Amino acid sequence: MQTIVIVGGGAGGLELATRLGDTMGRKGRARVILVDRSPTHFWKPLLHTVASGKRDPQVFQIEYSAQAAEHGFTFMHAELRSVDRAARMLELAPCLSDDAGEARATRTLGYTTLVLALGAVTNFYSVPGAAEHVCTLDNVREAKSFYRRFFGACVRASEAHGEQGAAVNVVIVGGGATGVELAAELGYSARALAKYKIHTLDPARDVRITILERGARLLPHLPLEQSARAEAYLKSRGIEVCTGTGVTQVAADCVHVGEAGVRPASLTLWAAGVEGPAITGTLGLSLNRMRQIMVKATLQSVDDPNVFAIGDCASFVCPLQGAAPPRAQVAHQQAVFLAQALAAAHGRREGRPLAEFRYRDYGSLVSLGPVAAVGVLMGGSYGSKLAVNGTFAHLLYGLMYQKHLMALHGFVRAAAVTLADWLRKRISPSVKLH
Repeated sequence: MQTIVIVGGGAGGLELATRLGDTMGRKGRARVILVDRSPTHFWKPLLHTVASGKRDPQVFQIEYSAQAAEHGFTFMHAELRSVDRAARMLELAPCLSDDAGEARATRTLGYTTLVLALGAVTNFYSVPGAAEHVCTLDNVREAKSFYRRFFGACVRASEAHGEQGAAVNVVIVGGGATGVELAAELGYSARALAKYKIHTLDPARDVRITILERGARLLPHLPLEQSARAEAYLKSRGIEVCTGTGVTQVAADCVHVGEAGVRPASLTLWAAGVEGPAITGTLGLSLNRMRQIMVKATLQSVDDPNVFAIGDCASFVCPLQGAAPPRAQVAHQQAVFLAQALAAAHGRREGRPLAEFRYRDYGSLVSLGPVAAVGVLMGGSYGSKLAVNGTFAHLLYGLMYQKHLMALHGFVRAAAVTLADWLRKRISPSVKLH
């Protein structure tokens, strides 16, 4: 029996494990193993809602072990340390500790097929001080940490209200989807905290949110009109947008821009780009300049046919649309494709070539808070584009998460989760109050 090991339980990795478990694991055609250093899954596109206090990750997380038991695969709570591709062995470090407080020894795991779905980490582009002084949103832990710091900054500024400098200055570096979505949600959170009397600040005057974008406009992946609409909406909410502004250095309490500009910063959030995790550089595989694993059209690495890569850690270049962007829809499409390819009658064992992946861009949606969004939908035989915004776009944005839930749980359970979320919003505070 072949062993398929998937390292990384993000949007692509968990869906792939679920599909392969259903089609191969349950039927005894293969042993499917998912490895992740976290015991739970949280959909990464919604991390900005955790960082703004809008969403409790414990309510929306998925237990890997429970998902594995329901869908015929095995989950291992461990961290990948190294890969011996010649012997097809992984070295794993368990993430749990013994009762005596000593870390457990590393173990090895053999594989027939290895799928790397490692995700991506923040790229600081060698900006001095960035790695030491900024917050990032690579995982739930970091998102929760950011909100605790934002909450605490508001409380401290409220206690010192009236003193010089008693304001909260949040600087977000990067005007892509993550930066824009977080800025919009933080504006609402500051108002909600004032409503619940957590602080006595004037949210419009004393909580200052700034987006610094090196490029000429926000959301460069969207059409110019939609980008301008998003910028206008943020400004209407009191958020300062500075385009054409590069960051040269970051300190604990300020951000240096341009030649001599300095902006005060109670909190600095870096959302200016991503790269592959450091482990990708130790595997002996070809990488691009963003430390992503270069893959062929079959999603196999260009160096080893037994190693596949999907999602943000993979560099897939579509012949028609160019390099696939680091988005959840790419990881989803690759998971669907690879699940079908690996389950198709052991095609590789019999010498038949694997099918080739074709990425289709269905558009992009960016949330602007609880009631609005902007984006563009793509479709049709001629690649037509439809700009959407406002409440309708926000509804479509919510459906993306429902689609992810349906891929993991099916329609009935996804509908139940959605209903529970709707009820929870009606009886709970709109923002986390501690």
